[in-house]
Amino acid sequence: MDSILTIILSVLVLAFVIWLYILPITMAGKRNRSGLIWFLIGLVGSPILAILLLLALGDALEQPTA
Repeated sequence: MDSILTIILSVLVLAFVIWLYILPITMAGKRNRSGLIWFLIGLVGSPILAILLLLALGDALEQPTA
């Protein structure tokens, strides 16, 4: 029984960590920023750092189309 709880807890923690790495990608897309760049920032630094930086920077200016 104890091993089942350990497996369930491990799966939940893994799902949370994956969600932490996906969150900056979705946040960047909503703020007109590159999701790939922000994923890499989260990978090199931490996803929490990427989330905080995105919150501090806010929305990117729209690029004018020619």
